[in-house]
Amino acid sequence: MPGLVVFGRRWAIGSDDFVLPGAFELFVRLVWWIGILVLYTVHKGHFDCPGGGLLHSYLLVLIILLASIICALSALVYISMQGTISNPGPRKSLPKVLYTRLLLYFPEFIWAILGAVWVSDSSVHCEKTVINAIIWTVIASWVIIIFTIVGVVIVFDPLGGKKTFYLTDGMSRNLESSQSGQLLYNVKSTATRVWEQRIRLLCCCIVQDDNHRVAFTSIAELFRNYFSDTDLVPSDIAAGLILLHQEQDKMESCPREPEEVLCHSPSSLVTDNLDVELENASHYMLFAAAAYGWPYYIYTNPFTALCKLKGDCCGNRPTDSDITGSDRHNFHFGSILKITGLQYRDFIHISFHNKIYEIPFFVALDHKKEAIVVAVRGTLSFEDILTDLSADCEDLTLEDVLENGFVHKGITQAATYIYRKLINDGILNQAFTIAPEYKLVVVGHSLGGGTASVLAIMLRNSFPTLKCYAFSPPGGLLSKSLADYTKHFIVSVIVGKDLVARLSMPNMEDLKRRIVRIVANCNRPKYQILLRGCWYEVFGGDPDDFPTELDGRSDSALSQPLLAEESLMVHRSPSYSALEDESPLNSPPQYPHLYLPGKIIHIVEESSSQRLCSSDTKYMARWSNETVFSSILISPKMITDHMPDVVLKALNSLSQEHGACLSC
Repeated sequence: MPGLVVFGRRWAIGSDDFVLPGAFELFVRLVWWIGILVLYTVHKGHFDCPGGGLLHSYLLVLIILLASIICALSALVYISMQGTISNPGPRKSLPKVLYTRLLLYFPEFIWAILGAVWVSDSSVHCEKTVINAIIWTVIASWVIIIFTIVGVVIVFDPLGGKKTFYLTDGMSRNLESSQSGQLLYNVKSTATRVWEQRIRLLCCCIVQDDNHRVAFTSIAELFRNYFSDTDLVPSDIAAGLILLHQEQDKMESCPREPEEVLCHSPSSLVTDNLDVELENASHYMLFAAAAYGWPYYIYTNPFTALCKLKGDCCGNRPTDSDITGSDRHNFHFGSILKITGLQYRDFIHISFHNKIYEIPFFVALDHKKEAIVVAVRGTLSFEDILTDLSADCEDLTLEDVLENGFVHKGITQAATYIYRKLINDGILNQAFTIAPEYKLVVVGHSLGGGTASVLAIMLRNSFPTLKCYAFSPPGGLLSKSLADYTKHFIVSVIVGKDLVARLSMPNMEDLKRRIVRIVANCNRPKYQILLRGCWYEVFGGDPDDFPTELDGRSDSALSQPLLAEESLMVHRSPSYSALEDESPLNSPPQYPHLYLPGKIIHIVEESSSQRLCSSDTKYMARWSNETVFSSILISPKMITDHMPDVVLKALNSLSQEHGACLSC
């Protein structure tokens, strides 16, 4: 629902968000009130000790104060339980109750100070039980006050104080175009500045230069554009994701039509040798994982990694490999050696240098496959995250390549950095001088997979036999023409419901609209959605069949947005001006569609069995196409399916299964 408006500004909390925290505080206050009431009743006639008169008055007022707070909390929780996300009408009286509850903090604050003074008074000689009870009362009061202040800081919206301009068509005509343009510019500038300050705060620990400042502004504008046309609070998004997950699970449990199943395996790709590519992918995924260095090695070997690395880390730094960047104690290089199984002499160049648009990579000789491997590291630092989020599109211009198109800006700049190092610094020339008969293979996972794909496009003209394996690359990477061009030399490997492989601005816009639609049309209160969703995520069970306003509507009516949906998309919050006439539900997309690179191998779980200390998962792989990844799937595995160890496990399982079949 729209953010709650109190004290003349919008807050990042809804009027239906007080049920769960309010109920918890109500429980604490009830236990507290009963305890103080029992204490007062038991010691009613025993307040003749030094300081006892003040204690009697303190307890009496505290009982009345707690009773008032309990009444205010009860009303707050009851009102917040009414209505639905898109129907805040039954909760219109909540701000008045909230004002009352906030006013009660002032006497509670004063009474907490008085209690602290009374306890610290050395002239007080009352019973130890009473003194301990007052101490715990003072502590509880201060804890609740501190948590309330923290909560206010969290839900504070820096843009909430901006004036709201809900302009109808008639009102828009009364404003001069210069006025409306200036108002819109001011609101956008303020929103961009707020997002930029948030990003700077998150990245306060890294050294910032001109590239960082440009990236901060670009990312801030991206976030401002994405969140500027909705009025949802974080709990609305959480409820929407829960509903989408359960709706998606219900759809997956329904049998699909044969035509729908067949469309996932394009006939033009079925004849390709999938088993050979899976075996190659399983082999080269080791290099992509090794690029992460010691964090990945320790993550996959938590108990033995440090012991295994001890000899390498304490040894001398190899001099026959070209190593740049910081690798204190040789941790990274030692881990790469352990993961790949290569020798010192097999490495041509290793770079641990990491800045925005400049990511680590290494070049090594793979004698088993007779290949020169360029492995690019994925996201592992704040600088890498900034590279990921620099999601603007830019043209990729290459000589003798007709299929030029749009590419992800941040990833393209990272690929350009590595390309210049490989070509201008003569790294590839050095490698081919040592092994002239070897082929060139570029690999990477996540950000590294996207960078490896763009790098492969840049190197394709100079090395026609080049091959690229991109593991879990970002979905919004290449325009359609470039994606088709890369099918000849790039293979992308995606596991399950991987979020990153489906991550693009059009897909994020689609997810936003799906969230708005499903929360606007659900007839259940938000607290029921959240409680049922948490139970479903933790303990499983059947997806809940939440009733919606869509039930019983005709197919033609379903294509039209409901009034509640329009209110969440068009009636902007005080931080976002609704100056545009067109509805964002019907407006054209702001971002071009970008796709995964090359041919796509999609690996899914066929069956899974849990054991006491391990799980046995059977995987199935098939050729797929980019349309399968045109929508973000909500699942607990949307993150874990992206992890490099999960990708490597799936590939190894399929490779071993194929080897077992051949031996049979």
